[in-house]
Amino acid sequence: MKRLLVLNVVGLTENLLRFAPNLASLSRTGSCRPVKAVLPAVTCSVQSTYLTGLMPAQHGIVGNGWYFRDLSEVWFWRQSNRLVAGEKIWETAKKVDPSFTCANLFWWYNMYSSADITVTPRPCYPADGRKIPDIYTQPSELRANLQHRFGRFPLFNFWGPTANIVSSRWITDCAHHVEAHYRPTLNLVYLPHLDYDLQRLGPDHAAIPAAVAAIDALCGELIDEARRNDTCIVVLSEYGISRVEGAVGINRALRRNGLLRFREELGREILDPGASDAFAVADHQLAHVYVKNAGRIGEVGAMVAVLDGVERVLDAEGKKAAGLDHPDSGELVAISAADRWFSYAWWLDEDRAPDYARTVDIHRKPGYDPLELFIDPKISAPRLRIGLKLVQKKLGFRTLMDFIPLDERLIKGSHGRPPDDPANGAVFISSETNLLPEGAIPATAVKEILLSHMFNG
Repeated sequence: MKRLLVLNVVGLTENLLRFAPNLASLSRTGSCRPVKAVLPAVTCSVQSTYLTGLMPAQHGIVGNGWYFRDLSEVWFWRQSNRLVAGEKIWETAKKVDPSFTCANLFWWYNMYSSADITVTPRPCYPADGRKIPDIYTQPSELRANLQHRFGRFPLFNFWGPTANIVSSRWITDCAHHVEAHYRPTLNLVYLPHLDYDLQRLGPDHAAIPAAVAAIDALCGELIDEARRNDTCIVVLSEYGISRVEGAVGINRALRRNGLLRFREELGREILDPGASDAFAVADHQLAHVYVKNAGRIGEVGAMVAVLDGVERVLDAEGKKAAGLDHPDSGELVAISAADRWFSYAWWLDEDRAPDYARTVDIHRKPGYDPLELFIDPKISAPRLRIGLKLVQKKLGFRTLMDFIPLDERLIKGSHGRPPDDPANGAVFISSETNLLPEGAIPATAVKEILLSHMFNG
C-alpha cells in the first residue's frame, strides 16, 4: 500500500497551468487528463462523486443546497457526512487493508464522517449575533492543537469580500501538521484560493496569473514534502470557471408569472417556498425548479426555457440522462448559457430585499450568492463603516453587517454547466505516468483511480 496526497485546487484548468510552474512540472513528469464533470459541476456534488464514484442521482448531493420538502425550507452548505449516500473511498480502502488511514482536510460534508482525521470550518454563532471563526475536527483535540499553532482558522479569508490566499495558507499549514503527526495513507487537501478572483474578475483578467502563481507556490510546498516522504501525488480540480456577463433572474420571472410566493416581514419580502407553485434554487449555472403541482410541470418548463440566458431545461427524462434524477432534485433543472449564471433573487425592489441579502449569510440565503465576494462599491468609506460596526459588535450591540452589493453585473465568472472546451474544465494530474487511462476521465472514475494509486501502483 502506497501513501497518496490529493490536492483539490479549485478552479484549476489545463489553460491555467502555464501560470503554475510546480503544477505544470508535475503534469509533464507525470500525467495529466481532463475530467468529464458531473452535472452540476459545483463543489458539493463533484466532491461527493469523487469520493463515492457515484452520480448525484445515487449519492444524493444534487447541488450545494436544495429544497428539503419535508421542512418546506431551502438549506445550503449543510455539513453532516450522513447526507452523502454510498461507500466513501476511505471505507473501501479499509476493506482492502484495515491499517489504511485517511485525513480529510476541508473537503465538504466532513462532519461525523468515518474518516480518521477531519478538519472543517465550523464557526461559533453566539446569541448576540456574532460569527466567530472556528473549526470542527476529528480527533477533537486536533482543533486546539491547530489553532494554538496557527491561530484561529481565518474564516473571513475563506469566504466573503476578504477571501484570499490567507485561508489556503492556513489549510496548507494544517496539511503539513497532519502529515507530520499522523502520516495518513490518504491525505485529501482542499485549496480554494483560485475560486475567489475567478468569480470576481473572470478567467481572462490580468490578475489571474498572479492568483494561480500564489496557489501554485503552496502546492509546491506540499508536493516537495510528499516527494521527500515517498508519497504519490494527485492534483484535482472540480470545475473550470467561464466568463459571464450577466445573471438569469429566474425567480423574478416565476414571480411575474404568479408562481412564486413570498411573505412580508418588517417591510421585507421573504421567499415562501412551501406556499409557492414554483420557485428555483439557484446554484451558479444550474437551478433546480420545484413545482408543487405535477400537472403544471410542462407549463413551468416551457416558461423557463424561453428566459434569456437559459440554455436548456431538463425534465424527468433529461434528469435521468444527466444522472440527476434524485428525489431531492427539482421537478425541472435549468442550465444557463455559458456566459450567464442564475441569481437567487425574487424581489423587484431592492428596498424590499430581505435584510440578509446585503450580508454574508450562506446558511440563510435560499440560493448561492457570489455577490458575497464583494463590498458594495456604492458605500463610501467602507473600511471606516465596517470598523465602526465591528466595534459595536464587540461592545455587545446587535448590528447588521450589510455591506454586500445587489448588482449582479459585478460577477464575471461562474461554473456548473459542462465546459464547451475541455481545456477550460476540471483537470486530473498524477505523479504516476502509468495509472491514468487515455482520454477524459469521468468524474465517477476518480475514486477507483485514486485507489489504484495506493493499491495497484
